[in-house]
Amino acid sequence: MNFVKEKGWGILLCLCIAIPSWYLGKLFPIVGGAVISILLGMVVAQVLKDRSKFEKGIKFTSKKILQWAVILLGFGLNLGVIVKTGKESLPIIVCTIATSLIIAAVLKKVMHIPTKIATLVGVGSSICGGSAIAATAPVIEADEEEVAQAISVIFFYNVLAALVFPTFAKLIGFSTTSGDAFGIFAGTAINDTSSVTAAASTWDSMFLLGSATLDKAVTVKLTRTLAIIPITLVLAIMQAKKQKKDGASTFDLKKIFPFFILYFLLASIITTVCLKNGVSAAVFAPIKTLSKFFIVLAMAAIGTNTDIVKLVKTGGKPILLGGACFVGITCVSLVLQKVLGIW
Repeated sequence: MNFVKEKGWGILLCLCIAIPSWYLGKLFPIVGGAVISILLGMVVAQVLKDRSKFEKGIKFTSKKILQWAVILLGFGLNLGVIVKTGKESLPIIVCTIATSLIIAAVLKKVMHIPTKIATLVGVGSSICGGSAIAATAPVIEADEEEVAQAISVIFFYNVLAALVFPTFAKLIGFSTTSGDAFGIFAGTAINDTSSVTAAASTWDSMFLLGSATLDKAVTVKLTRTLAIIPITLVLAIMQAKKQKKDGASTFDLKKIFPFFILYFLLASIITTVCLKNGVSAAVFAPIKTLSKFFIVLAMAAIGTNTDIVKLVKTGGKPILLGGACFVGITCVSLVLQKVLGIW
Protein backbone atom coordinates (compact mmCIF):
# COMPACT_ATOMS: atom_id res chain seq x y z
CA MET A 1 0.00 0.00 0.00
CA ASN A 2 2.90 2.36 0.82
CA PHE A 3 4.38 1.58 -2.59
CA VAL A 4 1.17 2.75 -4.34
CA LYS A 5 0.93 5.81 -2.11
CA GLU A 6 4.56 6.87 -2.67
CA LYS A 7 5.08 5.93 -6.31
CA GLY A 8 1.60 5.49 -7.79
CA TRP A 9 1.10 9.03 -9.08
CA GLY A 10 4.50 9.14 -10.79
CA ILE A 11 4.03 5.72 -12.43
CA LEU A 12 0.52 6.73 -13.55
CA LEU A 13 1.87 9.93 -15.11
CA CYS A 14 4.49 7.93 -17.02
CA LEU A 15 1.81 5.48 -18.19
CA CYS A 16 -0.30 8.38 -19.49
CA ILE A 17 2.68 9.43 -21.60
CA ALA A 18 3.85 5.93 -22.58
CA ILE A 19 0.54 4.47 -23.79
CA PRO A 20 -0.13 7.03 -26.56
CA SER A 21 3.61 7.02 -27.38
CA TRP A 22 3.48 3.24 -27.82
CA TYR A 23 0.64 3.47 -30.34
CA LEU A 24 2.18 6.43 -32.16
CA GLY A 25 5.39 4.39 -32.40
CA LYS A 26 3.41 1.66 -34.18
CA LEU A 27 2.10 4.22 -36.66
CA PHE A 28 5.56 5.74 -37.20
CA PRO A 29 8.03 2.84 -36.71
CA ILE A 30 10.90 4.79 -38.23
CA VAL A 31 10.72 7.11 -35.20
CA GLY A 32 9.68 4.53 -32.60
CA GLY A 33 7.75 4.75 -29.35
CA ALA A 34 10.82 5.37 -27.17
CA VAL A 35 11.74 8.64 -28.90
CA ILE A 36 8.12 9.84 -28.97
CA SER A 37 7.82 9.02 -25.26
CA ILE A 38 10.91 11.08 -24.38
CA LEU A 39 9.64 14.03 -26.43
CA LEU A 40 6.16 13.94 -24.86
CA GLY A 41 7.77 13.60 -21.43
CA MET A 42 9.83 16.73 -22.09
CA VAL A 43 6.67 18.63 -23.04
CA VAL A 44 4.95 17.47 -19.83
CA ALA A 45 8.01 18.57 -17.82
CA GLN A 46 7.58 22.12 -19.13
CA VAL A 47 3.96 22.41 -17.95
CA LEU A 48 4.21 20.38 -14.73
CA LYS A 49 4.74 22.95 -11.99
CA ASP A 50 4.44 20.89 -8.79
CA ARG A 51 6.39 17.62 -9.15
CA SER A 52 6.45 16.62 -5.48
CA LYS A 53 3.82 13.86 -5.59
CA PHE A 54 5.19 12.44 -8.86
CA GLU A 55 8.91 12.48 -8.03
CA LYS A 56 9.35 9.03 -6.42
CA GLY A 57 7.26 7.23 -9.04
CA ILE A 58 9.13 8.90 -11.89
CA LYS A 59 12.46 7.91 -10.34
CA PHE A 60 11.28 4.30 -9.85
CA THR A 61 10.15 4.13 -13.49
CA SER A 62 13.35 5.58 -14.90
CA LYS A 63 15.59 3.25 -12.88
CA LYS A 64 13.88 -0.03 -11.95
CA ILE A 65 11.49 -0.44 -14.86
CA LEU A 66 14.35 0.35 -17.23
CA GLN A 67 16.28 -2.58 -15.74
CA TRP A 68 13.24 -4.85 -15.96
CA ALA A 69 12.94 -3.93 -19.64
CA VAL A 70 16.48 -5.12 -20.29
CA ILE A 71 15.87 -8.40 -18.42
CA LEU A 72 12.72 -9.13 -20.42
CA LEU A 73 14.60 -8.31 -23.62
CA GLY A 74 16.52 -11.53 -23.03
CA PHE A 75 13.40 -13.56 -23.86
CA GLY A 76 13.77 -12.39 -27.46
CA LEU A 77 17.16 -14.05 -27.88
CA ASN A 78 17.53 -17.60 -29.16
CA LEU A 79 21.22 -18.24 -28.52
CA GLY A 80 21.24 -21.25 -30.89
CA VAL A 81 20.11 -19.23 -33.91
CA ILE A 82 22.42 -16.38 -32.93
CA VAL A 83 25.47 -18.69 -32.79
CA LYS A 84 24.64 -20.04 -36.25
CA THR A 85 24.24 -16.61 -37.82
CA GLY A 86 27.08 -15.18 -35.76
CA LYS A 87 29.68 -17.32 -37.51
CA GLU A 88 29.18 -15.25 -40.65
CA SER A 89 28.58 -11.84 -39.10
CA LEU A 90 30.66 -12.00 -35.89
CA PRO A 91 33.89 -10.53 -37.33
CA ILE A 92 31.91 -7.56 -38.66
CA ILE A 93 30.01 -7.14 -35.39
CA VAL A 94 33.19 -7.18 -33.29
CA CYS A 95 34.98 -4.71 -35.57
CA THR A 96 32.05 -2.27 -35.80
CA ILE A 97 31.61 -2.30 -32.01
CA ALA A 98 35.34 -1.74 -31.49
CA THR A 99 35.34 1.08 -34.07
CA SER A 100 32.50 2.96 -32.37
CA LEU A 101 33.96 2.60 -28.88
CA ILE A 102 37.42 3.74 -30.03
CA ILE A 103 35.97 6.76 -31.87
CA ALA A 104 33.91 7.68 -28.79
CA ALA A 105 36.95 7.38 -26.51
CA VAL A 106 39.19 9.46 -28.77
CA LEU A 107 36.66 12.21 -29.50
CA LYS A 108 35.71 12.43 -25.83
CA LYS A 109 39.23 13.67 -25.14
CA VAL A 110 39.65 15.74 -28.29
CA MET A 111 36.26 17.48 -28.03
CA HIS A 112 36.11 17.54 -24.22
CA ILE A 113 32.77 15.72 -24.10
CA PRO A 114 31.59 14.57 -20.64
CA THR A 115 32.54 10.95 -20.02
CA LYS A 116 29.04 9.63 -19.35
CA ILE A 117 27.39 11.11 -22.44
CA ALA A 118 30.33 9.96 -24.61
CA THR A 119 30.01 6.45 -23.15
CA LEU A 120 26.26 6.32 -23.77
CA VAL A 121 26.57 7.55 -27.37
CA GLY A 122 29.49 5.18 -28.06
CA VAL A 123 27.75 2.14 -26.60
CA GLY A 124 24.38 3.06 -28.13
CA SER A 125 25.95 3.47 -31.57
CA SER A 126 27.97 0.28 -31.38
CA ILE A 127 25.48 -2.19 -29.92
CA CYS A 128 21.76 -1.59 -30.09
CA GLY A 129 20.71 1.98 -29.57
CA GLY A 130 18.10 2.49 -26.87
CA SER A 131 18.45 -0.97 -25.34
CA ALA A 132 22.21 -0.57 -24.87
CA ILE A 133 21.75 2.90 -23.41
CA ALA A 134 19.07 1.49 -21.09
CA ALA A 135 21.48 -1.19 -19.88
CA THR A 136 24.50 1.09 -19.56
CA ALA A 137 22.90 4.11 -17.87
CA PRO A 138 22.36 2.52 -14.41
CA VAL A 139 25.85 1.01 -14.45
CA ILE A 140 27.66 4.32 -15.02
CA GLU A 141 25.08 6.27 -12.97
CA ALA A 142 24.10 8.52 -15.87
CA ASP A 143 21.37 11.05 -15.14
CA GLU A 144 18.13 11.56 -17.07
CA GLU A 145 19.44 14.43 -19.20
CA GLU A 146 22.45 12.39 -20.32
CA VAL A 147 20.23 9.44 -21.24
CA ALA A 148 17.78 11.68 -23.12
CA GLN A 149 20.63 13.35 -25.01
CA ALA A 150 22.16 10.01 -26.02
CA ILE A 151 18.78 8.62 -27.12
CA SER A 152 18.15 11.77 -29.19
CA VAL A 153 21.51 11.46 -30.95
CA ILE A 154 20.98 7.77 -31.70
CA PHE A 155 17.45 8.50 -32.95
CA PHE A 156 18.71 11.06 -35.47
CA TYR A 157 21.17 8.65 -37.09
CA ASN A 158 18.69 5.75 -36.91
CA VAL A 159 16.19 7.69 -38.99
CA LEU A 160 18.92 8.79 -41.41
CA ALA A 161 20.10 5.19 -41.89
CA ALA A 162 16.59 3.78 -42.33
CA LEU A 163 15.82 6.36 -45.03
CA VAL A 164 19.14 6.37 -46.90
CA PHE A 165 20.67 2.87 -46.60
CA PRO A 166 18.36 0.95 -49.02
CA THR A 167 19.00 3.38 -51.90
CA PHE A 168 22.69 3.72 -50.98
CA ALA A 169 23.17 -0.08 -50.92
CA LYS A 170 21.56 -0.45 -54.35
CA LEU A 171 23.83 2.26 -55.78
CA ILE A 172 27.02 0.58 -54.55
CA GLY A 173 26.01 -2.79 -55.98
CA PHE A 174 24.43 -4.96 -53.27
CA SER A 175 22.72 -8.06 -54.63
CA THR A 176 19.02 -7.47 -55.25
CA THR A 177 18.20 -11.19 -55.54
CA SER A 178 19.26 -12.03 -51.98
CA GLY A 179 18.74 -10.33 -48.63
CA ASP A 180 21.97 -11.61 -47.07
CA ALA A 181 24.30 -8.68 -47.83
CA PHE A 182 21.82 -5.94 -46.96
CA GLY A 183 20.56 -7.90 -43.93
CA ILE A 184 24.10 -8.07 -42.50
CA PHE A 185 24.71 -4.42 -43.41
CA ALA A 186 21.52 -3.25 -41.68
CA GLY A 187 22.12 -5.51 -38.67
CA THR A 188 25.68 -4.30 -38.12
CA ALA A 189 25.51 -0.63 -39.16
CA ILE A 190 22.12 0.56 -37.86
CA ASN A 191 21.74 1.11 -34.12
CA ASP A 192 18.17 0.54 -33.01
CA THR A 193 15.99 -2.49 -33.77
CA SER A 194 13.10 -0.35 -35.04
CA SER A 195 15.28 1.25 -37.73
CA VAL A 196 16.96 -2.07 -38.58
CA THR A 197 13.56 -3.61 -39.25
CA ALA A 198 12.39 -0.52 -41.18
CA ALA A 199 15.43 -0.57 -43.50
CA ALA A 200 15.38 -4.36 -43.98
CA SER A 201 11.64 -4.36 -44.70
CA THR A 202 12.16 -1.62 -47.29
CA TRP A 203 14.80 -3.74 -49.03
CA ASP A 204 12.47 -6.75 -49.04
CA SER A 205 9.68 -4.60 -50.50
CA MET A 206 11.90 -3.02 -53.14
CA PHE A 207 13.03 -6.37 -54.54
CA LEU A 208 10.15 -8.71 -53.57
CA LEU A 209 12.24 -10.86 -51.21
CA GLY A 210 9.45 -11.72 -48.76
CA SER A 211 11.02 -11.46 -45.30
CA ALA A 212 14.47 -12.86 -46.14
CA THR A 213 16.33 -9.60 -45.50
CA LEU A 214 14.33 -8.83 -42.38
CA ASP A 215 15.02 -12.27 -40.85
CA LYS A 216 18.74 -11.93 -41.52
CA ALA A 217 18.98 -8.36 -40.24
CA VAL A 218 17.08 -9.02 -37.01
CA THR A 219 19.16 -12.10 -36.18
CA VAL A 220 22.41 -10.18 -36.75
CA LYS A 221 21.03 -7.34 -34.66
CA LEU A 222 20.16 -9.69 -31.79
CA THR A 223 23.68 -11.12 -31.98
CA ARG A 224 24.99 -7.57 -31.45
CA THR A 225 22.71 -7.24 -28.44
CA LEU A 226 24.71 -9.89 -26.58
CA ALA A 227 27.63 -7.44 -26.46
CA ILE A 228 25.66 -5.62 -23.75
CA ILE A 229 26.84 -8.26 -21.27
CA PRO A 230 30.67 -7.90 -21.43
CA ILE A 231 30.57 -4.14 -22.00
CA THR A 232 28.34 -3.39 -19.00
CA LEU A 233 30.45 -5.65 -16.79
CA VAL A 234 33.64 -3.85 -17.85
CA LEU A 235 32.00 -0.46 -17.32
CA ALA A 236 30.78 -1.54 -13.86
CA ILE A 237 34.30 -2.48 -12.79
CA MET A 238 35.74 0.76 -14.23
CA GLN A 239 33.08 2.79 -12.41
CA ALA A 240 33.84 1.07 -9.10
CA LYS A 241 37.58 1.63 -9.48
CA LYS A 242 37.00 5.29 -10.28
CA GLN A 243 34.86 5.70 -7.16
CA LYS A 244 37.52 3.99 -5.08
CA LYS A 245 40.21 6.29 -6.51
CA ASP A 246 38.06 9.33 -5.72
CA GLY A 247 37.58 8.05 -2.18
CA ALA A 248 33.82 7.70 -2.68
CA SER A 249 33.66 3.98 -2.01
CA THR A 250 35.59 0.78 -1.55
CA PHE A 251 35.55 -1.86 -4.24
CA ASP A 252 32.56 -4.11 -3.63
CA LEU A 253 31.66 -6.53 -6.43
CA LYS A 254 28.16 -7.01 -5.02
CA LYS A 255 27.46 -3.30 -5.22
CA ILE A 256 28.80 -2.68 -8.69
CA PHE A 257 27.79 -5.92 -10.42
CA PRO A 258 24.82 -5.23 -12.76
CA PHE A 259 22.73 -8.24 -11.76
CA PHE A 260 19.97 -7.29 -14.17
CA ILE A 261 22.39 -8.16 -17.02
CA LEU A 262 22.88 -11.59 -15.45
CA TYR A 263 19.10 -12.03 -15.42
CA PHE A 264 19.03 -10.87 -19.05
CA LEU A 265 21.43 -13.70 -19.93
CA LEU A 266 19.40 -16.18 -17.86
CA ALA A 267 16.25 -15.16 -19.77
CA SER A 268 18.10 -15.82 -23.05
CA ILE A 269 19.18 -19.27 -21.85
CA ILE A 270 15.61 -20.12 -20.76
CA THR A 271 14.30 -19.09 -24.19
CA THR A 272 16.95 -21.14 -26.00
CA VAL A 273 16.31 -24.29 -23.93
CA CYS A 274 12.53 -23.99 -24.32
CA LEU A 275 12.69 -23.48 -28.09
CA LYS A 276 15.06 -26.42 -28.44
CA ASN A 277 12.57 -28.60 -26.59
CA GLY A 278 9.67 -27.73 -28.85
CA VAL A 279 8.11 -24.75 -27.11
CA SER A 280 6.65 -22.33 -29.66
CA ALA A 281 8.35 -18.96 -30.07
CA ALA A 282 4.87 -17.44 -29.84
CA VAL A 283 4.94 -18.16 -26.08
CA PHE A 284 7.65 -15.54 -25.63
CA ALA A 285 6.09 -12.92 -27.92
CA PRO A 286 4.08 -11.19 -25.15
CA ILE A 287 7.19 -10.95 -22.95
CA LYS A 288 9.18 -9.39 -25.78
CA THR A 289 6.35 -6.92 -26.37
CA LEU A 290 6.26 -6.09 -22.65
CA SER A 291 10.02 -5.43 -22.66
CA LYS A 292 9.60 -2.92 -25.49
CA PHE A 293 6.71 -1.23 -23.69
CA PHE A 294 8.76 -0.99 -20.48
CA ILE A 295 11.49 0.84 -22.44
CA VAL A 296 8.87 3.29 -23.73
CA LEU A 297 7.55 3.68 -20.16
CA ALA A 298 11.03 4.34 -18.77
CA MET A 299 11.71 6.87 -21.54
CA ALA A 300 8.56 8.74 -20.47
CA ALA A 301 10.05 9.08 -16.98
CA ILE A 302 13.39 10.19 -18.39
CA GLY A 303 11.65 12.78 -20.58
CA THR A 304 9.81 14.31 -17.61
CA ASN A 305 13.14 14.75 -15.83
CA THR A 306 14.81 16.46 -18.78
CA ASP A 307 15.22 20.16 -19.42
CA ILE A 308 14.56 20.43 -23.17
CA VAL A 309 16.08 23.93 -23.44
CA LYS A 310 19.34 22.78 -21.85
CA LEU A 311 19.32 19.65 -24.01
CA VAL A 312 19.15 21.68 -27.22
CA LYS A 313 21.86 24.11 -26.06
CA THR A 314 24.33 21.36 -25.14
CA GLY A 315 23.55 18.92 -27.97
CA GLY A 316 26.16 19.98 -30.57
CA LYS A 317 29.15 17.92 -29.51
CA PRO A 318 27.20 14.67 -28.83
CA ILE A 319 25.61 14.96 -32.29
CA LEU A 320 29.05 15.28 -33.89
CA LEU A 321 30.27 12.33 -31.83
CA GLY A 322 27.27 10.25 -32.90
CA GLY A 323 27.91 11.21 -36.52
CA ALA A 324 31.54 10.11 -36.32
CA CYS A 325 30.51 6.76 -34.79
CA PHE A 326 27.80 6.35 -37.45
CA VAL A 327 30.20 6.98 -40.36
CA GLY A 328 32.91 4.78 -38.80
CA ILE A 329 30.57 1.83 -38.27
CA THR A 330 29.10 2.15 -41.78
CA CYS A 331 32.52 2.21 -43.44
CA VAL A 332 33.90 -0.72 -41.42
CA SER A 333 30.79 -2.83 -42.09
CA LEU A 334 31.02 -2.22 -45.85
CA VAL A 335 34.78 -2.80 -46.07
CA LEU A 336 34.62 -6.07 -44.11
CA GLN A 337 31.69 -7.36 -46.15
CA LYS A 338 33.70 -6.65 -49.30
CA VAL A 339 36.79 -8.39 -47.89
CA LEU A 340 34.72 -11.42 -46.79
CA GLY A 341 33.02 -11.64 -50.19
CA ILE A 342 29.50 -11.04 -48.89
CA TRP A 343 28.89 -8.41 -51.61
